[in-house]
Amino acid sequence: MALPALQQNQHCIYPQVFWTSSSGVSSSECAPSGLCPIRFAPHQDIRPALPVPETKRKKQNKKDGTCLCFLVVSLLTLLALTGVGLAMFQIFHLQQELDALRELSCSGQVPQSPEMLKGFLNGTVEKEVKRRAHLTGKANQRSLPLEWESTYGHAFISGVQYENRGLVIDEAGLYFVYSKVFFRGGACTPQPLDHVVFKRNPSYPGIQVLMEDRKMSYCVARHMWGRSSYLGALFNLSRQDSLYVSVSEVTLVNPEESKTFFGLYML
Repeated sequence: MALPALQQNQHCIYPQVFWTSSSGVSSSECAPSGLCPIRFAPHQDIRPALPVPETKRKKQNKKDGTCLCFLVVSLLTLLALTGVGLAMFQIFHLQQELDALRELSCSGQVPQSPEMLKGFLNGTVEKEVKRRAHLTGKANQRSLPLEWESTYGHAFISGVQYENRGLVIDEAGLYFVYSKVFFRGGACTPQPLDHVVFKRNPSYPGIQVLMEDRKMSYCVARHMWGRSSYLGALFNLSRQDSLYVSVSEVTLVNPEESKTFFGLYML
């Protein structure tokens, strides 16, 4: 039997076995002399774990490091873009507040409290629009009513509209209306000089005369002459009222802005 033989050879040297399989070769045929044969159970397969190649491990580590770097760069880029967006939004908001303050300063409106100022900046408090206009004379006129300059020089419009040679009222209230016309000619004629301010409204037909002036004996024969006519008064105007200026002789009107003008302002 094999067991007694194993006990007799107590000083045998057992070799290291790296691979075995169940084959038809007996252990006595493979073991050299002086070595004790080792028997294994049938169908027993012992294989050592093969080490991972170093090149493959380096490639895997390099791939993992590349992915990590890409992720870090992406996060940093996203944070930078977010910061730029927030900064641009803040700058835009500050620019809006600065424009609102500049508008308040130009219009002469002074908020009475910090809360009111905050309301102006946030848009929760309605800004008061001062309704006023000042129109100046225009050269080379051939028809009536008189046409006016509304943008250049001393002319301006705020809270009202200038349409079809007239000032259109969009809010009813008490207004001071004024008009000045300077007439100039090279020959004296006996005809009168008429200066009229009138209004129209779609609610009723025709025109309504607000103010008028007539000049008589205004010149001397064979001499250059000039004569001014000024009209001004308070009127309770309605919405959609349109105000106009007419004269008896349009060719005699001097268009200089300091001599001929037309305007109003709401009280």
